Amino acid sequence: MYFLTGWPRRLLCPLRSEEEPFHIQPSSQRFYFAVLSETQLSVWFSRPSVLIVSYIESAKAAAQFGFYQKAEWKPDDSMIAVATAKGYILLFDVLGGGDDKYLYEPVYPRAELAGNLHNLKIILQSLQEDLLVCTADGYLHVLHWDGLGSNGRKAICLTTIPFSLDLQSARGGPSLDLEGVYIRCMEYCVTLDGFAVVLSDGRLGFITPLSNTITADQLQGVWAADVTDGTCVAVNNKYRLMAFGCASGSVLVYMIDTTTGSMQLSHKLELTPKHYPDIYNKTGPVKLICWSPDYSVAMVTWECGGLSLWSVFGAHLICTLGEDFAYRSDGTKKDPIKISSMSWGAEGYHLWVLPIKQERRRQEEQQQQQDEEEEEMVTPPHSSLQAGILQFHFIKSALTVNPCTSNQEQVLLHGEDRLYLTCGDPTQVNSTSDTHPHTHIHPRDGSPLHHPPNPDSSLSQGLSTLLGHKHWHVVQIHSTYLESNWPIRFAAIDTAGQCMAVAGRRGFAHYSLFTRKWKLFGNITQEQNMTVTGGLAWWNDFVVVACYNFIDQQEQLRLYQRSTNLDNAFASVTKLHSDTLLLNVFRDMVILFRADCSICLYSIERRNDSPHPTASVELLQEVSMSRYIPHPALVVSVTLTSVRTETGITLKAPQQACMAESIMLNLAGQLIMLQRDRSGPQVREKETPANNKKLLPFCPPVVLAQCVENVWTTCRSNRKKRHLLEALWLSCGEAGMKVWLPLFPRDHRKPHSFLSRRIMLPFHINIYPLAVLFEDALVLGATNETVLYDGLQGSSEPLEAVFPYCTVERTSQIYLHHILRQLLVRNLGEQALMLAQSCASLPYFPHVMELMVHVVLEEEATSREPIPDPLLPTVAKFITEFPLFLQTIVHCARKTEYALWNYLFAAVGNPKDLFEECLMAQDLDTAASYLIILQNMEVPAVSRQHATLLFNTALEQGKWDLCRHMIRFLKAIGSGEMETPPPTPTTQEPSSTGGFEFFRNRSISLSQSADSITTGKFNLQKTFSMPSGPPVKGRDVECAENMYIDMMLWRHARHLLEQVRLRDLGCFSAQLGFELIGWLCRERNRVARVDDFVSALKRLHKDFLWPFPVIPVGSLSSPLKNGRCRTVLSTRLLKSQSADSLLNSDMDTAPPQATPSNHTWIDGLGQRAKDMDTASSAHSNQHSPQTHDAFLSLLTNKGNKYSVGSATDLTETSSVVDGDWTMVDENSSTLSLSQAELEHISMELANKGPHKSQVQLRYLLHVFMEAGCLEWCVVIGLILRDANVIKQVIGFLDSPEVPQETVQSVRSGLLAVETWASIDCLGYKPFLNLIQPQLQRLMDSAAGEQVQPEAFQPSSQSSKLGGSEGLGGAALPRPEDSRGAAAPLGLALPSLEPAGGFSRPPSEDCPPEQTEEQGEEEGAYDCTLS
Repeated sequence: MYFLTGWPRRLLCPLRSEEEPFHIQPSSQRFYFAVLSETQLSVWFSRPSVLIVSYIESAKAAAQFGFYQKAEWKPDDSMIAVATAKGYILLFDVLGGGDDKYLYEPVYPRAELAGNLHNLKIILQSLQEDLLVCTADGYLHVLHWDGLGSNGRKAICLTTIPFSLDLQSARGGPSLDLEGVYIRCMEYCVTLDGFAVVLSDGRLGFITPLSNTITADQLQGVWAADVTDGTCVAVNNKYRLMAFGCASGSVLVYMIDTTTGSMQLSHKLELTPKHYPDIYNKTGPVKLICWSPDYSVAMVTWECGGLSLWSVFGAHLICTLGEDFAYRSDGTKKDPIKISSMSWGAEGYHLWVLPIKQERRRQEEQQQQQDEEEEEMVTPPHSSLQAGILQFHFIKSALTVNPCTSNQEQVLLHGEDRLYLTCGDPTQVNSTSDTHPHTHIHPRDGSPLHHPPNPDSSLSQGLSTLLGHKHWHVVQIHSTYLESNWPIRFAAIDTAGQCMAVAGRRGFAHYSLFTRKWKLFGNITQEQNMTVTGGLAWWNDFVVVACYNFIDQQEQLRLYQRSTNLDNAFASVTKLHSDTLLLNVFRDMVILFRADCSICLYSIERRNDSPHPTASVELLQEVSMSRYIPHPALVVSVTLTSVRTETGITLKAPQQACMAESIMLNLAGQLIMLQRDRSGPQVREKETPANNKKLLPFCPPVVLAQCVENVWTTCRSNRKKRHLLEALWLSCGEAGMKVWLPLFPRDHRKPHSFLSRRIMLPFHINIYPLAVLFEDALVLGATNETVLYDGLQGSSEPLEAVFPYCTVERTSQIYLHHILRQLLVRNLGEQALMLAQSCASLPYFPHVMELMVHVVLEEEATSREPIPDPLLPTVAKFITEFPLFLQTIVHCARKTEYALWNYLFAAVGNPKDLFEECLMAQDLDTAASYLIILQNMEVPAVSRQHATLLFNTALEQGKWDLCRHMIRFLKAIGSGEMETPPPTPTTQEPSSTGGFEFFRNRSISLSQSADSITTGKFNLQKTFSMPSGPPVKGRDVECAENMYIDMMLWRHARHLLEQVRLRDLGCFSAQLGFELIGWLCRERNRVARVDDFVSALKRLHKDFLWPFPVIPVGSLSSPLKNGRCRTVLSTRLLKSQSADSLLNSDMDTAPPQATPSNHTWIDGLGQRAKDMDTASSAHSNQHSPQTHDAFLSLLTNKGNKYSVGSATDLTETSSVVDGDWTMVDENSSTLSLSQAELEHISMELANKGPHKSQVQLRYLLHVFMEAGCLEWCVVIGLILRDANVIKQVIGFLDSPEVPQETVQSVRSGLLAVETWASIDCLGYKPFLNLIQPQLQRLMDSAAGEQVQPEAFQPSSQSSKLGGSEGLGGAALPRPEDSRGAAAPLGLALPSLEPAGGFSRPPSEDCPPEQTEEQGEEEGAYDCTLS
């Protein structure tokens, strides 16, 4: 197909003249163009586009003959006939220059007077030997080109020609009243052997000579009924079509019915109001129609201007009356270009256009003014103007001239000097199944050797990677080849898309993407002695060429190997008996269509016996088609396929799917199929030797389809996608595409006798198809895009501002939903299901389903009339067969307007039921989308009910993003915000919920309020990390909604705590900004109790992947017991360890602020926790790079990660085991560790869990401490084996504010743990022994002892926690504690050491008053989340 590219070029005539050119006429080969002005005849050359000769009529002759009007070339380019205004025909001889002259030196021709034709309007039409002249008096004159005077002249009166509606009723004499009517426009059609005419009264007709001579009694006319506004005509010889322009602005395309001979309307070319609402009915009459040289497209222009391009059967390609062609970038309208004459250049690469007089004069005057301004009046103004010709550039699809490229899956376009292809770079796309670049490299050119393609390997999977970008691979054609062989006539590409070949006037050349090099004939005489006639194609790594040899003067079939030099010495040559018109390759066969209307099949075989691989060609079969084909030029394409109707046999043998079963012939748009005749006795293939296998003859042809432009089929086979690979794809112009689809019985059942084996399904697509990707269910195409550069306006608009810059973009389109829909319409749901299941793995399959629902819904729901048999329920039922049913429906609904929802859900089911299905299937994101639909279709109460369901499920599953959306949604339902539905949450990204991001967004501060603890009143200010909606209407509504949400959050937290899911509780709190401390304070004596310490401990071990402690073998005689290195080792190691032992994760916190006021024992807890907090965060800011990765990675693999090596990550400076121990050595030079000590230390480290778990447990400890949940503090202290925590808690238990039940619970819990440890987990025994004094003290207090309250007097009220002194003094244990702590196990000890940044040595004793600060009065507290 044809695409505009770049800007048009303006050719200026070098001769200045007042006269404007108004008519352009190409020679038969289109190398020369005759350009007429009133008294001047110029001849231009096509490439380079230059004026080569000009003849100016003398004033005397001009007065005698009148001005020039029309011109016509003799078919051999040796003469030009010019009609003049006074009824003369002037014949000019065109003489080539002599050999000794310069290339373009003009030889002025002589003018001859052919005869006076009575001062009338003249129409010229050239025939082979004669010139047909129509005059305004209603006569046809037949002149000989070489006839002088009246010699050989025949005149035929129009009124004597009988006209009728068809040839069958033509014998009744003249049926039209043709008095005073003459022929306004006429063109001869070779393949119809007749003249298409437009009469002066606007009627359309076709005149055909009944014999070889044109005489009055031998002419017969038919006319088209009901048309009276014809203006012009152009005939298409290849497709036997006549395009008549009308005054209404549309073009009627007629064909001749072969049976009756009548004119039948095939289709119309007209602008649609849908695409051109402003201009479609304002174009004026059609002025000119021009078919391209290959007859595949027609260019149309109107009286009001503009150009429009259509394919042969009416697919609209380009129009300059809309978009960037018609409007400037500021929205103002441009005047369309008005055209007086136009003509296609050689091979259709250019369109030569003569703009109308006034247009050009205005432009020229502006140009002249500009020139004058630039030259500053140095030269006088010109008295005459330069004439201008506009030249538009086109690139076209290789299918238009070389249809054998249709069985490939690439798009190949060629311009006059370059190729555009969709193939990727072989370095990036590891080329597809039949090339192996890494294993077999060709010895000469480094390109991969071709192997015979495996028929089952999927070529298109490699091609799928090519769809991702829109850029073309542009290959410049070799300039040496172009200079002598322009224009390029054929182009071909191989199946892998890595090799191209082009053929111009003589010879050919080929190019490889691997080497990035062209190969040309080394011997130029060999190149010039052949011309490609029937096209070229690739077979493996051979170029197959049907050519004419000028030396032997005979037609030949040649094969050239790609890797050898391009030379006839390496070619295999087969002589042919007749001219070849078309060529195609199918597997190892070549099919030729010849000028005698016969088809020849040849087999090709690779030979490796000589040093260079060659191919041998052998004739298999000849089929004569002369009975069916009226003219050989009518055959557009010929293809061998494995497609068959399968009548009478079932296709059991899979190898038959690969055989050449039928011939497809496109005869002037009719697709004809010749199948092999299997009606005779069948011979089993095994019984016949391979060499004398006789091919079956072909049945008579069957017409499959009309109006066919292109055919695609493939020789590959794939058992999984038989529907798509064994189908035949047709492009039918404005009718869109058709697919001839095979129907297979399901599960190898016997097929129904009434069910045909194939079905033709039409479908529309929005692009012009250029290639079909069979397995990928995609159509590839190209489209014109435009870019405006109209900021260049000066005193005149240059061409670049008048016309936009045109580019060609790659496009692709899915077609699967069209086919599925067509099958469902025809009650072939089973076939549709098989087809859809075979494509379910395609990445865009969900999109296909959505499109199908959407298209059917739009059509049926917006239909004005009731639909008797609606398709939507069938489509809905069909989609339920696939797991993505629920997503498909909801995505379709969200993309459809609300008015159509009722119709949709009436067919697919109630959205409430679908929502519940999503919940059951645990597909929460889809359920959220349904919620938005429910919110629009149902009352708020229903929405809230379903939102609550979804919110609870999302909480349970930890989908935090969705939870945040749901909180916003629930708030919005209450506050009436929902004018705009909230966005559907996208698929959830894995967030770092493993490490609670508790200090990332907030800091916990404790400020006192006057309420007492016992009343249980709390002020909770919640700040969610969600986008806030608009201001609400009423505070009470908001409070109610917030309370409703809080209730659900509290319920979930209670649920988690009851099930001892502390890790989930931490994630929940961190992700949703839940005020854990405030809630725990209220629940301290309710759900925040620990009923069973042992099971809670076990659950924590499991949830946090924390190993149960084990006792090393030598623990009883551990050298650490003797105290030799006890203090140094423990302080050095723990000093380095305490850095990471707290919340050392990548967190930025402000130091907590505390308001100086009265403190309670709980505040003492909080104070200590805060000090730990601040110390660790101060430290973590220095060391965040070391811990950042560990913090963000999710805990996926549970077992293998936490070895001794990972435990040592907890040390401060290095995570390498050796580094840690060397650090210890440096810090204490007196310390020397024995092997046993090392084992002991490593065992201790192995008893620790992963670093992230430690961070999380420390955080939870901090939270529970601040909330005063002492039982949980004990459990976490146990798992961390942190004696200080246990001491601290047991110290707090002495306070009178602590309820007796809590004391009792801690006591019994610790006893239970001790019992359990003795039996099941001896690893805990050393730690329990370590805290034995505290346990003893607890037991003693149970016996009734009271602790003196003086120990809890406050001291140093004024210490500010933000400063370093507060940090320093707050968190140090008592001296006796630290001394006792180091005794049995030095490693598992205090985690409440000061941070590593402190210089204070740990042995310094601190006053006990600083450790536990206590307020004199009991106060309530208020948790503020900021």
